[in-house]
Amino acid sequence: MDKKIEELQRRLELAWEGGGPKRIERQHAQKKLTARERIAYLLDEGSFEEMGALVTHRTTDFGMASQQYYGDGVVTGYGTIEGRLVYVYAQDFTVFGGSLSETHAEKICKVMDLAVQVGAPVIGLNDSGGARIQEGVRSLGGYADIFYRNVRASGVIPQLSAIMGPCAGGAVYSPAMTDFILMVEETSYMFVTGPNVVKTVTNENVTSEELGGAQTHAAKSGVAHRTAPNDVACLEDLKTLLSYLPQSNREKAPDLPYQLSDEMREELMGIVPENPNKPYEMHEVIQGIIDRDSFYEIHKDYAENIITGFARLGGKSIGIIANQPLFLAGVLDSDSSRKAARFTRFCDSFNIPLLVLVDVPGFLPGTDQEWSGIIMHGAKLLYALSEATVPRITVITRKAYGGAYDVMNSKHIGADLNFAWPGAEIAVMGAKGASEIIFRKEISQAEDPEKILAEKEAEYASKFANPYRAARRGFIDEVIVPRETRRKLIKGFASLNQKEVDQPKRKHGNIPL
Repeated sequence: MDKKIEELQRRLELAWEGGGPKRIERQHAQKKLTARERIAYLLDEGSFEEMGALVTHRTTDFGMASQQYYGDGVVTGYGTIEGRLVYVYAQDFTVFGGSLSETHAEKICKVMDLAVQVGAPVIGLNDSGGARIQEGVRSLGGYADIFYRNVRASGVIPQLSAIMGPCAGGAVYSPAMTDFILMVEETSYMFVTGPNVVKTVTNENVTSEELGGAQTHAAKSGVAHRTAPNDVACLEDLKTLLSYLPQSNREKAPDLPYQLSDEMREELMGIVPENPNKPYEMHEVIQGIIDRDSFYEIHKDYAENIITGFARLGGKSIGIIANQPLFLAGVLDSDSSRKAARFTRFCDSFNIPLLVLVDVPGFLPGTDQEWSGIIMHGAKLLYALSEATVPRITVITRKAYGGAYDVMNSKHIGADLNFAWPGAEIAVMGAKGASEIIFRKEISQAEDPEKILAEKEAEYASKFANPYRAARRGFIDEVIVPRETRRKLIKGFASLNQKEVDQPKRKHGNIPL
């Protein structure tokens, strides 16, 4: 028996070595942790239970029979983060560059299946050169097996992806179907076709970083939801993100202990300027509402005219969508609509209440927007919020104009509670534009058109540039003093805690993609 145990230990030690000391040194030289080091840092100490440590590939072509590594380039298993069960896989770049083989894929599929059955998040730590070429279609089939499970798990359990090295070709589609993608700056990239192929086909010269680096996907494409300067910071980000999420769609996010007080926030009183055309920082409004320092922003550098992220309110996890007046005056455009729509659908899938802060002058005009499909993209946000059944509360801080008023979680599309600050303006459009249309004839015939326009603008503003007409119709439930916002929201969400909505029987809706 002792010899058999020794043999087991020998094989496990080989598995733990990955591609060997030299390749591990090379990984460290590139400022990257190994797969096992990443798992050890991510999970609670001593909680990791590995599965498939002794798996090897089955390929005999191209001399592969003589190149056998236990684990086959991916470490899989389960453990806990802050005592909560998670399933995890970490690709090992020291073994065949982390390339995906048939058995490599089978290991990932196994933990994904268990995660769905148990009802626990699955976290993928991606560091792979792509499909293992020596295996041909078998490796491609392995990718498809993973993709299929990504889709089956969507909306059932949280799926989190950390891109911690290369991710190219078919390897990018699995992360793209997960809920959140985190990337490490300078050491990770994602693209369907690499710089060499781009050069050959389009004659463009571009580096891997420019084509698919962390900053590119965080600011330009919107593929990455967060970036981190190194592996450790990325893993810490994963832990923080997970703290706002439930284990599955059958549960709610865990609450933090919180002792209620009067919950008045005086700092909210002076944030919105008297001048309706002057911008202000919506992040200050958010910080004035939520539990101190609890905001975790999603897509910070992408479509900055809208803010999305998680926070806590009275110890409870909520999702926040907010127009940002500092960028494009907070208008809705194609990118911001898509950004907010996807975030809405995630929150709705996992029972996270939504707070929508509104200061929106409308949709961004122009040929670029119309030709890029603003109609369809704006409809995505409208669809997502209309579809959402989680508790939804809106606060209009200043402007709510035109169709954007409807889209931004209005009472008409199913919001539960709608508040407005006293300076809110709810109208088809701004006073000046409306006056130019309504009183066009009168203004054009006047001796002093500018004077008449100013008079009509003031008249229109006095009638419509306020929240009271909407309040009279019940479209606004209450006009509130800014300092009371936090207290109103805590009480409002508490009242909606047991909300249930009967949905029409259907396979699924047809969201305008």
